[in-house]
Amino acid sequence: MKIRTLPAVVAAVTVASLLAACSSGTNAGSGGGDSKTLTLASVDQGSIEDVVKAFEAANPGVKVNFTTSGADQYQQQIRTQLASGTAPDVMTVWPGNGNPGATYVLAKPGYLLDLSDQPWAAKLPDAVRSVAQYEGKTYNALFGLNGIGALYNEQAMKKAGLQPPGTWTDLLAFCKAATGKGTPAFALGIQDNWVTQLVLYALVATTVYSADRDFDTRMQAGQATFANSPWTTAMAKYQEMNSSGCFQRNPLGTSYEASQELAATGKTLGIIQGNWVVALLKGKNPASTYVLKPLPATDDPASFFMPAAAGAGYGVNAKAKNKELALKFVNFVMSPEGMKVFNGKQGSLPSLPDSGSAVDPGIAELNTFIQGNRTVPFMDQLWPNAKVQQTMLSGLQEIFSNQSNPDKVLAAMDADYKAGS
Repeated sequence: MKIRTLPAVVAAVTVASLLAACSSGTNAGSGGGDSKTLTLASVDQGSIEDVVKAFEAANPGVKVNFTTSGADQYQQQIRTQLASGTAPDVMTVWPGNGNPGATYVLAKPGYLLDLSDQPWAAKLPDAVRSVAQYEGKTYNALFGLNGIGALYNEQAMKKAGLQPPGTWTDLLAFCKAATGKGTPAFALGIQDNWVTQLVLYALVATTVYSADRDFDTRMQAGQATFANSPWTTAMAKYQEMNSSGCFQRNPLGTSYEASQELAATGKTLGIIQGNWVVALLKGKNPASTYVLKPLPATDDPASFFMPAAAGAGYGVNAKAKNKELALKFVNFVMSPEGMKVFNGKQGSLPSLPDSGSAVDPGIAELNTFIQGNRTVPFMDQLWPNAKVQQTMLSGLQEIFSNQSNPDKVLAAMDADYKAGS
């Protein structure tokens, strides 16, 4: 697989996504079959609701029965539902090959409908198209571009009298100062194992890719490994952040949703997450405002890079009970109207040019990094199989519980990577 860099649009290609959940309407795996009812399963809690309302308003008489669930739960269930014929008409699908719900993983066995002939497919930027496709055919409606970094609660920061740190040394001092004021710097909810990767990815973007943009190409050629690269530096810095009090007590006992509550209510000064969490934080505290910045990994700000990629999109079940309405929905998501609702609610950037979506001021710095070609893909999206990421996630939890160490985790990741697809 070739690595591509999006020029002024984004250095492309997801996780992470989203969270624990409730449901609206009936079970997304049931019903359907009539021309006015669509079933949908999504991880976009906090933003899919408004998109569904807008779609229903644009299509009088249509009803969308949808469920939302956490990424971990969703990824465990969707393959089972697809194999058993109980999957919904439309479903969240991640770009690339990084997890059990990703494009390559679901398209290869024929679970997804080919969307290549839809009007938006040819308009996707090259790097986005490459992770929306499998064997040259497009299967994923990727509507947004996301980034990972440190999100600061501006009201909490003002109350603490602190400013976002600009270097690695400043970051450790910031964590110490925040702890001294009784408000930990960052909320970390790694009870949900997918969250474990985000701090690491934010560090790896700078420690690995700033000096070696071809690292993934060398990995694919067998010329580099996780264990003998600056991934070890990023792992060490992650541990140092933890030992320096950068996170609240007991991250392993804190869920993704609970970490949102901490950051939204000012019990921490922020959270290291993707910009997709902004809508959820505002939902918990509408008075709060947030700004996304790169997580410092060195003492040279000029070397900072940020992970930025296509976020999770939507695929159509190849055996959908209502394919016509399913296609209408994904085309609405990819339309200027749908994209404006989705991107505006999530605080993400549009994947298509000229969509009419306004950039949230809180993620302006991410946009600057994208335009300056200082972003790298979410690391897992270019790995040869989903096992590498799963080994990393469980390994990071074991590191936090003192059951493993970085050397073992990186060696296990190398073994899974070498196993190929």
